[in-house]
Amino acid sequence: MARITDRTVLIVGASSGIGAEAARQLAHSGNRFVITARRTAELAAVAAEIRAAGSACLDLPADALDPEAAAGVVAAAVAEYGSVDVALLNAGQGPDMAMDRVSVTDVSRIMALNYDVVVNYLVPLIGQLRGQPGGGLIAHTNSLAGLMGIPRQGPYSAAKAAVRTLVDTARIELAPHGVRFTSIHPGFVATERVGGDGLPKPFQISQERAARYVVRALEKEPAQAYFPWPTAALVRTLRALPTPVSAAVLRRLASVG
Repeated sequence: MARITDRTVLIVGASSGIGAEAARQLAHSGNRFVITARRTAELAAVAAEIRAAGSACLDLPADALDPEAAAGVVAAAVAEYGSVDVALLNAGQGPDMAMDRVSVTDVSRIMALNYDVVVNYLVPLIGQLRGQPGGGLIAHTNSLAGLMGIPRQGPYSAAKAAVRTLVDTARIELAPHGVRFTSIHPGFVATERVGGDGLPKPFQISQERAARYVVRALEKEPAQAYFPWPTAALVRTLRALPTPVSAAVLRRLASVG
């Protein structure tokens, strides 16, 4: 496991939550940061913390749903620092969303917020890392919910599953060019966005602890990283059970039906 030091680190979705906390935890290692999110003031506050900790930081407000804006962030990172060594694609949302109450627009929106935002950065990053010496690492914050259909999170689970499949394919294709990929699968994390949504969250962990897992994954570069272990073990068990049994357990856990 190699510590991340003296590298250019791009973090998408860095104005709060896991992205901001991961940046804070890496800021003491003399790295060069490019951080981006939609919220200008919050992003600037995180950038100030990074600089105070001793790392250079370029903060670029941008909407990850805009492919031109995303490509512009990657281009600006290369123009400023010459390369991107590590990219963490952390944008996305997973609200409480029951299938008997959603609209087509709701589902499309969640797909965009969790799939399109990754694609918008993935494509220009592949183009950059494929051609630079040593390649680089592209990591994305997926979810344990992307491994199976989770009640009240169906559209989110579907979007995360799609991203996981796309990245798995890219990992195989780009390996000869030195481009590495890590899919990071957290369980429930106590971020400000999900604090009051009413969704049951067994084995929930703090965003600080989640960020420690993320940083460790960036250092070790496994193909897949799952945490925390109780939630990961639960999902693994549910996937191995017969479908009627796992469905009954999930209904009970989610308090639906």
